[in-house]
Amino acid sequence: YEDVIRDGTVLCQLINKLAPGSVPKINTSGGQFKMMENINSFQAAARAYGVPDVDVFQTVDLWEKKDIAQVTNTIFALGRASYKHPEWIGPWLGPK
Repeated sequence: YEDVIRDGTVLCQLINKLAPGSVPKINTSGGQFKMMENINSFQAAARAYGVPDVDVFQTVDLWEKKDIAQVTNTIFALGRASYKHPEWIGPWLGPK
């Protein structure tokens, strides 16, 4: 699944579903720099949403596929953080 999320667009769409507008501009083209900018935007939005720093992957973990397990951990941490947001009425990921 790392090939699907590698450019950060799906991750930005995910955080925008949980917290609309948290990533106002998602780059869909523009090369490597713009794609890594998407990843950085997701990371900042995830932190702002309540994901602890320790649970947020490093950009190279995803971009260079160095630690996909940590990327997965971040997604689950985002799921846990969503329990603290009563405005979220969608599906849940992971235990409370």
